[in-house]
Amino acid sequence: MSGLRIPLGGPDGSGTAHALNLLAPNPSVMTLEGTNTWVIGPGEEALVVDPGPDDPSHLRRIADHLAGRRVRVILLSHGHRDHSGGAERLAGMLGAPVRALDPRHRLGDEGLADGDVLAVGGLELHVVGTPGHSFDSLCFWLPEDRALLTGDTVLGRGTSVIASDGDLADYLRSLDRLRATVEGVGAQALLPGHGPVLTDPIGALDAYIARRRQRLDQIREARGRGAATPREIVEIVYADVDRSLWSAAEMSVRAQLAYLDG
Repeated sequence: MSGLRIPLGGPDGSGTAHALNLLAPNPSVMTLEGTNTWVIGPGEEALVVDPGPDDPSHLRRIADHLAGRRVRVILLSHGHRDHSGGAERLAGMLGAPVRALDPRHRLGDEGLADGDVLAVGGLELHVVGTPGHSFDSLCFWLPEDRALLTGDTVLGRGTSVIASDGDLADYLRSLDRLRATVEGVGAQALLPGHGPVLTDPIGALDAYIARRRQRLDQIREARGRGAATPREIVEIVYADVDRSLWSAAEMSVRAQLAYLDG
């Protein structure tokens, strides 16, 4: 793989030889520095993964960066608004269709599904179905750079929550699939939907899987100590986590309880 771009200032401008991050200005405790919009493709052709929120300044920056190039398609890793909100506006600016697994987020005739292969400027981008964070989560494998775009399935820092439209059993299977995939193809980088590039894909996925197992054990222990509601479990298991994140933690606990009781 050609050299990674990992600027000291943060995710903006990071990436690989053929994938560049244009960071959206929507930082928060849930989005970290903001949403990573990935522009992929050499030469005169390109595609965009996750245009981010409907922020005119960010979308104009993407369009200006792509001026003079043919944008074949806009892809969505999933339909959450911090990734998809700007898709319709950007599609109008670039004259490009929007492809997504969920038909509600498509603009054009084509969808997007596990096993699809897209071509741009001599490159291939392979679609990997990874439900769990949301029901429609996808990752994208860029063989030329040995890089995997992970959306919210794997973040550059911290761990991903299981959203209300997600499922923990699906998520655990997706993590196992990604772990086998990155080892099998020799991936050298994970390009997440939020946070910095990860240069140890196997280590990152091993840590994610171990962390999920640890949390499940902690929830079992908390229930054994008498915690009955998701909030009571959060107060025990996430006692060392900033309270601004407790609402997200409670969402994850609900997903984990559904998994344990399923």
